Amino acid sequence: MATMRSVHTGARNEIEVVDVERPDPGPKDALVRIRACGICGTDTFFLHLGGTPAGTDGSMRSLPLGHEPAGEIVEVGAEVSGLKVGDRVVVNPQGVPSGIIGCGGAHGALSEYLIIEDAEVGRNLAVFPDHVPFDVAALNEPMAVARHCVNRSEAGPADKVVVFGAGPIGLGATIWLKLRGVEHVVVADVIPERLETALAVGADAVINSAEENVTERLTELHGRAANALGQARAGTDIYIDAAGVPAVFQAAVDSAKWGAKLVMVAVQKKSDAIDLGGMLRSELTLIASQGYPTEIFEVTDEIAEHHERFAKLISHRVPFADVERAFGLAMTPGAAEKVVVTFDS
Repeated sequence: MATMRSVHTGARNEIEVVDVERPDPGPKDALVRIRACGICGTDTFFLHLGGTPAGTDGSMRSLPLGHEPAGEIVEVGAEVSGLKVGDRVVVNPQGVPSGIIGCGGAHGALSEYLIIEDAEVGRNLAVFPDHVPFDVAALNEPMAVARHCVNRSEAGPADKVVVFGAGPIGLGATIWLKLRGVEHVVVADVIPERLETALAVGADAVINSAEENVTERLTELHGRAANALGQARAGTDIYIDAAGVPAVFQAAVDSAKWGAKLVMVAVQKKSDAIDLGGMLRSELTLIASQGYPTEIFEVTDEIAEHHERFAKLISHRVPFADVERAFGLAMTPGAAEKVVVTFDS
């Protein structure tokens, strides 16, 4: 029996690198040799829990991790069309019958090999060009999340937009907004290094919200407007919350002009600190953005075209042999922007 190494949840806040059976693809399947896989907040969420709930008794079940992979095809079932050995591919983790890859399903992409059941190009796999590095291709899944957020915003060229949170999703949204032709995009965060990255990927301006008054700065950048009661507000048309903290949500409410939009893409925590009356006074439209209903492969060709720009989102590339350090970085607030685990060529 051939085996491979795979990252699973261990005790709380710990991973286990375990030897498991290497998958054997059937006639409708494809086997991918993983070459890079990003670490996401969902991975660290499962680590904080120590797994996933196994039953009503509060026990936890270990699960394989990783849902942001890029790799190359090493085996193709006889009934699979459109794929060949050697193709470089990205994966839709929600597109296989055994459950979401790395998020409670039977398989995780932080493994040396990943089976794609019922493999179908355009549904659960997409091929990307050879000139694109695997680590950048591994951004496909989070960049689909960012793209859906921008699609939900319906931002147009004349809009003025602010993105709160200069993590991978916020920075990805910034890139998509600029590629969409949006006139002016501001990024707000509290970490100076992340703001430098925001400028490097195309933001027109940045705000350090720990040191600057957000409403005043947005008014300087986007002009003066008013809410439904005529109170002075910034001229910003669209607010994107890629931070997920109540203070950010409230900063948007405090700044919003009459008819502005607020798009939530970050995971929100329960809070009593949000001023719903402020939303009313601005007739603020609240739009939720979850996942990537159609965008998972909509982004692939553009990531390939602009791969040098997207590469700037990766702060750390860590070999699989040192995967515990990779998770240590990802779980330490402010230590890393985007960690991608790389596998030996």
